[in-house]
Amino acid sequence: MRELQVETKYGTVQGELLHGTRVWKGIPYAKPPVEELRFQAPVPPESWDGIRQATQFGPENIQPRHESDWTGGQRPVESEDSLYLNIWAPEKESTNPLPVMVWIHGGSFVSGSGSQPMYDGTQLAHRGDVIVITINYRLGPLGFLHMAPLGESYVTNAGLLDQAAALQWVKDNISAFGGDANNVTVFGESAGSMSIAALMAMPAAKGLFNRAIMQSGASQFITAEQASAMREGMLKILGVEPDNLQKLRTIPAEEIIAAGEILKQQIGAGMALLFQPVLDGNTLPQTPLEAVNAGSAQDIPVLIGTTRHEGALFIQPHVPFSPEIDMVQGVDFMAPDLENRVAIADRYPKTADGQAQVMTDLFFWRSSLQYAAAQQKHAPVWMYRFDWVMPEHPLLKRAIHSIEMFFVFNTLPVLKFMNAEPDEAAAELALKVQDAWISFAKHGKPETAGVAWPAYEQDRATLIFNHEIEVVHDPEASKRELLGL
Repeated sequence: MRELQVETKYGTVQGELLHGTRVWKGIPYAKPPVEELRFQAPVPPESWDGIRQATQFGPENIQPRHESDWTGGQRPVESEDSLYLNIWAPEKESTNPLPVMVWIHGGSFVSGSGSQPMYDGTQLAHRGDVIVITINYRLGPLGFLHMAPLGESYVTNAGLLDQAAALQWVKDNISAFGGDANNVTVFGESAGSMSIAALMAMPAAKGLFNRAIMQSGASQFITAEQASAMREGMLKILGVEPDNLQKLRTIPAEEIIAAGEILKQQIGAGMALLFQPVLDGNTLPQTPLEAVNAGSAQDIPVLIGTTRHEGALFIQPHVPFSPEIDMVQGVDFMAPDLENRVAIADRYPKTADGQAQVMTDLFFWRSSLQYAAAQQKHAPVWMYRFDWVMPEHPLLKRAIHSIEMFFVFNTLPVLKFMNAEPDEAAAELALKVQDAWISFAKHGKPETAGVAWPAYEQDRATLIFNHEIEVVHDPEASKRELLGL
């Protein structure tokens, strides 16, 4: 067994053995982005003397909270000082460096952390003989305000630059933990997947990973003009004048997060992503879709997919449908580049379920197909769709957004927070999903359950994960064509 005491570039960390895996928690990959470093690009961490105990997760990034989100009735530990990562490695020593999988969590760019229970890397590391890493990054206005126009001491897309800094830390340090710095797969879901789409377009992330798994999210951005208007709205709420920008360094982080919530209410953003990657011409020079289409992610294989009923998490069938809601406006919001928006809107039932279908098809599925088509010119791409449901469960009777994460990490017991107890068949499906992810991380090609899974090419082969696994060629072709793909 390898030592639990590991020497990094910045000092020695002491991990622990948990459930057959070696685990290091709360390792800093950057200096705390506080005070003068607030709204700046991440800076490498300070070195330390002695042995740093790495047995507790670092704080979650400060974020909006609801009491229903608290575990055991306790508010999670959170702080502006949150740039930490966690590592799971197999207990058994390997003679060869192990593949590395770096998870980027979702949460609409405003919530979440790498220490949430469903992202526990134990099963993935132990079963796959891989090293699993989860990270935190700056969220909401702390991570995604368009601050660069305020001067050289401010940066835009700080949250994305945090992710790149974490990947640089991995490249520089993971060999000490038994990992292969030249075989790094990034994987993420929702905003995490959208982050990966951006990283594949960012100069700062060039060469920091070799493969990408994108779950329910693709090219996502707002323009610099939109982002500037949001920044000015935030400054007004915070009472910060142009001649007193230094005040931004001293305002409590809680007030900045609260101002973001107020701005969302003022704009009436609803479920829209208020904070997200900004097309600033510098950190993100092109839209992720344009960049990958032009070859920014040359030779990076991609595994990408969605769940069958993404929108059913956000717009549940029991929600009353309001006749005042314009379905055409909904289509316009989800896919503003489409020309036949009226015809498309007419294809969906004027119900809450119809609205959920619009979100599934246009916001998640269509953007993933566009991204796959752009990247397959430069590297192999595989497509999946996750269809598993629990028919008797009020929410999981649909294959909702985010459900596949519990199968990827094989953390199905965590679903008890939804009062769900997946059966043995679900546990078997989790192993098959894991097999595909592990195979992709190891060999650059997903394989599972003895099924021949072709790359996503002219015939648009798509693996369906359900109680049975099968490959379907060009699923829902007529709908795809209607959506201009």
